[in-house]
This record gives sequence, C-alpha cells and structure tokens, in this order.
Amino acid sequence: MRVLRAEYDLTQADLAEKLNVTRQTVIAIESGKYDPSLPLAFAVARTFNQSIEEIFLPDSP
Repeated sequence: MRVLRAEYDLTQADLAEKLNVTRQTVIAIESGKYDPSLPLAFAVARTFNQSIEEIFLPDSP
C-alpha cells in the first residue's frame, strides 16, 4: 500500500482522509501491524483502482 500511495502522490494523512480513518490506521496497515476490515480493504482497493488481492497478500500457511 505504501508504494501505491507514493505512486498516487498521497501522504499518509491524505490517504487517511480519503478512507475516513486516522493517519495512525494507515501507518499500522502499511507496517503490517493491522489488517484492515473488509469494508476498509474494499475502500483502499477502490482508491487505487485495484483488486484487494493485488494490494493485500494473505498470510502464508
């Protein structure tokens, strides 16, 4: 997500505002400390015009 955010020239604060979350939430998602809810994951995917699977990789078994 960090790479996409940079490609779209968005700061963490900009993305947080678009997603209606806090900047801390964006930081936590980018650092892997927080998995977004399904609605939030869809919002991120819509923001970057990609599928959820292209942005968020599932944990390996």
